[in-house]
Amino acid sequence: MAFFRISHRTQYHYNQPVRLGPHRLVLRPRESHELRLVSLDIVTTPVCSLSWAGDVFGNAIATAAFDPQAERTDSLLIESIAEVELTSDAWPVFPIAASAAAFPFRYSADERADLGALREPQYLDTMQRLKGWARGFVRGNPTDTLSLLKDLNAGVSAAVSYQAREDEGTQSPSYTLDAGRGSCRDMAVLFAEGCRALGFAARIVSGYLYNPNNPMGTTHAWAEVFVPGAGWITFDPTNRQMGGFNLIPVAVARDLSQVMPVSGNYIGTSSDMARLTVAVEVTPHD
Repeated sequence: MAFFRISHRTQYHYNQPVRLGPHRLVLRPRESHELRLVSLDIVTTPVCSLSWAGDVFGNAIATAAFDPQAERTDSLLIESIAEVELTSDAWPVFPIAASAAAFPFRYSADERADLGALREPQYLDTMQRLKGWARGFVRGNPTDTLSLLKDLNAGVSAAVSYQAREDEGTQSPSYTLDAGRGSCRDMAVLFAEGCRALGFAARIVSGYLYNPNNPMGTTHAWAEVFVPGAGWITFDPTNRQMGGFNLIPVAVARDLSQVMPVSGNYIGTSSDMARLTVAVEVTPHD
């Protein structure tokens, strides 16, 4: 059992005062049998009213609404402080169902219906490049399911060097393979798409990574794969890790663009945006 404090500070700077529109905040850690949210405080400057709702994936989404009659502003600060209790095991054992212990296996009819688009690749692979790469990790027919997923996870970090990227969005899996470099979100997408190419259901996770050697960090992205019996199994290809003992999930989605931590709009021109700064700190907490 471990307690963590997550500080997430996002600040927009504008070249001239603008009027703020609604902003979508995906900042509330996702509770589960392995994570308990102890407290959460979100404060914005200028002040806003917050309303909460759940999205189609069960993520908690806040909408920040600003007073349309308020004075224009040349900056927007969004600060989130969360405290969580994490009980994930560093060496997890997954109770995979006998029917899924060996690959290939078939999801049940209900599972296929419910998993839906999470089984479908999200990027075109017209030359079968990605599928061929993923098939290269299948050692036999049948082969051990968990070993295959571990090999694919390790294969991402072996083929791709980590490189932080400031620009938004994710690279296509084929581009990441060709370039041999990518951010954590690029590597998560490559792993998830490789799993989908093999017939697995996979989803992308947005959240935070606790690194005792670097508490000042950024948001992190990884993936989860659904295996009958075990449920959703966590894989972090950036760190060649399985299990989430140091990962704090905030939201899950089919595509990472669906769970951006902060997104919104303002009334003005595109040239009014000056810069965006993000600061994240994850520290142990008593």
